[in-house]
This record gives sequence, C-alpha cells and structure tokens, in this order.
Amino acid sequence: MDDARIVSDRWRDAALVLLGHGSTQNPDSSTPTWQHADELRRRGLFREVQCAFWKEEPGFREVMHMVEADEVFVVPNFISEGYFTRDVLPRELELTGPVTRRGHRLIRYCDPVGIHRSMTRLLLKRASEIAAGVPRDRISLVIVGHGTSLNDNSTAAITSQVELIRASDAGFAEVVDAYMEEEPLVAKWDALTTAPNVVVVPFFIADGLHSYEDIPVLLGISENSPGAISANQGEVFRRNPYSLRGRQLFYSAAIGTDELMADVILDQVAAATAAQ
Repeated sequence: MDDARIVSDRWRDAALVLLGHGSTQNPDSSTPTWQHADELRRRGLFREVQCAFWKEEPGFREVMHMVEADEVFVVPNFISEGYFTRDVLPRELELTGPVTRRGHRLIRYCDPVGIHRSMTRLLLKRASEIAAGVPRDRISLVIVGHGTSLNDNSTAAITSQVELIRASDAGFAEVVDAYMEEEPLVAKWDALTTAPNVVVVPFFIADGLHSYEDIPVLLGISENSPGAISANQGEVFRRNPYSLRGRQLFYSAAIGTDELMADVILDQVAAATAAQ
C-alpha cells in the first residue's frame, strides 16, 4: 500500500464508490463489499464512501445520485476483468473510459480488485493462517476458481497469482490453479498436488453456494449434495484440517472476505490516480 499512502492526501475531497455483484438469494454476497466500505470510512481517507450492486439495492444507476463529491473513484469489487467490468459497469454508470468528465464531475474508473498484484499478499496471509505451524515447504497451495468456456479472462486473475507466487520466495512445495468447471478440475486436487498438506483457497469475492457447498463436495470434505446454502454454512471452514486421501487438507473462506481487501481497493485507487 506504499503508493496509496503517497497519494492519499489527494482523496480527501473525493468520493469512493465500490461496485459489487450482489445476489437476490445469498445475503453474504454483498457483505464483504459493505464491510470494506465501513473500514475505509473508518480510516477517513475519502470525503464519502458508497456501495452499489447489480443484484441488490442501491443499484449501479442510482449510486452517482448519492454522491456529492466532484471527483469520484469507482472500484469494481470483482475478481476478474471480463464482461461485467468491461461492458456492464461502464454501461450502467455511463462511463466513457478510465476517465469520464460529466459536467463539473470527474469520474475515475479503476481496475477490478482481483487483478491487482497485491492480492498475492492476501493469498499468502490466508494460507499461513489456516495452516498455522505447518512448514510451507510441506504445503501445496491450490487457488480455485469457477472457470468457464464462455469467458477467456475468467482464469487470468488466478493464473497470474499462481505465477507470481511461484516466482517469489514464498517457499511452498508447489502452487497450482484449479477450477470447478474446467481443467484442471479441483475435484482432482490429490492428483494435482504432491505435498502432505494441501491448502485450498477459493479465489472469489464472497462466500456463497460455491464456497459453502459446491467446492466442499468436489473436494470430498462434504457429502451434502450442492444446493441451498445451509444454516451452518461457515462450519466447513472451521473443521480444518481434513484427513482425506492420505493428506491433510485445509480449506479457506473466499479470499475476498479478508479484511486486507480494503488495502487492495486503495491500491487500485492509487493506480488510477497515478495514471492520470
């Protein structure tokens, strides 16, 4: 967050708008976005901090009417760069590019949080927390995403993080990417890894059906059929480690729920500020 500290004095009269997907079925979908907004309000870096969602209120088309500042930073709280960040969000907010001038207002459209290189430190932090005390050279780190043949960018954010961690001196036995719906499949985690301890981190913005139900079933740590989110949904993250297929498996909550995501948001604002 060094870049963010350098330019933060320029944000005091500006507004920050966080954009999330939201959900009509899963109340946890928007929770991380609201929490990060609360943390950034607490820090007092911006004149105001607002949130808007695709599937919840307030909606994308409403949020600019809620903002008073003349300079606005818009940060998509999305994990990858694709259809939503390139087409839907600019259309709904009537943005013309990275910088939009509308009357007396200047709107800076930032990159989505998931593609920033600082996501790497969150992955390393999460892996260390859930497998505390286990030497990293005895851990295989698996970063898991949805995967889809409909969007070539759906895996780009994950493969980028895998490459960054592999190139660093993080010390893991191996770092691999895996997906729910395309190869390499997360259901084959034991064939993809060799270390005695396996840490699986979902590369999602929020916990929901995928992290509570679908991925645990694919991993083999839950026998429940994928379906409606259960009342004890968070319990799956508290049962670590799982002894399975001759390994110790540690399963994490979605990376976007980490409290340090607030710093990643600031990093994207700093990048947009420096690019002017």
